[in-house]
Amino acid sequence: MRLGGKDDNAQQLIAIGAAIRACRRDQGISQEELAYKAEIDRSHMGKIERGERNVSLLNLIRICAA
Repeated sequence: MRLGGKDDNAQQLIAIGAAIRACRRDQGISQEELAYKAEIDRSHMGKIERGERNVSLLNLIRICAA
């Protein structure tokens, strides 16, 4: 199975970021608080939520655990 091109990848990153943001908001915590709990820089967390950064598997695990 081959993944889509560059545009598909960007859309996937945006979708992942949106899902992280939705879960965070459902829990009623700020982006800064989630970043702190996940031990990720707040500005990096913002870029992840906006789909501007490719979140690593380890950071995704940290975010989920937080």
